[in-house]
Amino acid sequence: MTARLLKGADVAKEIREELKAEVARLRETHGVAPGLVTVLVGNNPASESYVRAKQQAAHELGFYSVQENQPDSITDEQLLALIDRYNRDDRIHGILVQLPLPRQINEARVLYAVDPKKDVDAFHPVNVGKLVMGNPDYLPCTPAGIQELIVRSGVDTAGAEVVVIGRSNIVGKPIANMLLQKAKGANATVTVCHTKTRDMAAHSRRADILIVAAGTPEYVRGHMIKPGAVVIDVGVNEVGRTPEGKRILKGDVAFNEAVEVAGAITPVPGGVGPMTITMLMKNTVRACKVHLAATGGGN
Repeated sequence: MTARLLKGADVAKEIREELKAEVARLRETHGVAPGLVTVLVGNNPASESYVRAKQQAAHELGFYSVQENQPDSITDEQLLALIDRYNRDDRIHGILVQLPLPRQINEARVLYAVDPKKDVDAFHPVNVGKLVMGNPDYLPCTPAGIQELIVRSGVDTAGAEVVVIGRSNIVGKPIANMLLQKAKGANATVTVCHTKTRDMAAHSRRADILIVAAGTPEYVRGHMIKPGAVVIDVGVNEVGRTPEGKRILKGDVAFNEAVEVAGAITPVPGGVGPMTITMLMKNTVRACKVHLAATGGGN
């Protein structure tokens, strides 16, 4: 058996074409473009790369976009004042503070300062609570990308045994909550595994859909996968460089083993990654519509 590849890059392209049409309609009908500000503190190379990709996507879709680069010496008060300015800026509908932040910054305090209606990362407690209750304004970007990829790939989640490896606030917890909701693309039976789980393989081999966000290269081996299962590999781990300096990336799943067992699998790179940025764009378009509706400009 050789697994079908679930190429997030292809699905993301499809969604971005849909979003581009929505942005054009917003401009034509309301004279408004979705506005996104990305806040980058310091000079973390990975963060700089992620922010560049987000700004490029925003530009290609026709957003009004702002890039805020701040030194790593910034204080909590200065960063909070910056966020407050964009909370009050009607041209900005989405605010994204790139993580991680420097050690001296109180990360929770910063994230909580973002207006929930502009929290397109869906990290604010208000948005987390609405997600758990099944009535979200925005879905967190990576979990939303996972769910969208599963649905658009024709995978039926209703009644499926889903095992999530990883319990982070960014991926593990939200995707578990999303897939157990009584909703389209959900209605699954969900098990969440983590570093204290006993006999991980016993759980993972039960999964019709296995979502791996362990943060460890090739953590899941072929023998840990149920034959025919759908495997979603969220991991992006740099394990070295080529002689030319190109990054060598591996997922959290041993791909060469898994591809011979699974029915479908996401590659790394080109799987979940492109979906994450695309769902950020989708949240920003939604935030623009929420703003228009609140100010009487929606239809």
